[in-house]
Amino acid sequence: MSSFIAAAPPDTAQEIIRNDGFFPDLDVAHALKAMRLDGTVTPERLRAALVEAALSTNEELANWKARQYAAGHTTLREIPTPEIDGQSAHLHRYQRAVYCMARASRIERYPDFDATAAGDRKGEVLLLAVDDLRRDARWAISDMLGIPRSTVALI
Repeated sequence: MSSFIAAAPPDTAQEIIRNDGFFPDLDVAHALKAMRLDGTVTPERLRAALVEAALSTNEELANWKARQYAAGHTTLREIPTPEIDGQSAHLHRYQRAVYCMARASRIERYPDFDATAAGDRKGEVLLLAVDDLRRDARWAISDMLGIPRSTVALI
């Protein structure tokens, strides 16, 4: 019986994605661990997914950010909010939104390859995970905005 060993995670030695100054910079190595990715995603693809996810998240939070500026807060870290594990709740939620969007994008664009029937089933499960990841990103943003989470389905 042969076994599969996933490739080692890419070397992301201290790679930082500079953000807009209000929202925090993104640590690529931290994102890699948080998203539980192995070496099948190249550093360039991971970086591109994180950049696009940050751009989308920043855009969704643009009006909220403007209100924070008006209140005198020039960075996300300055906004008074409860802290968990030494970081503000807003920081945790911002990272969750970005990481979930990036992971969802990575799954959609670069699905795992397996030509067997088991691979087809795994692919279906991964595509269902995309919906969960996008939902988690929506909820993190809703929590930052202070609006209720809601899911509406039309039948």
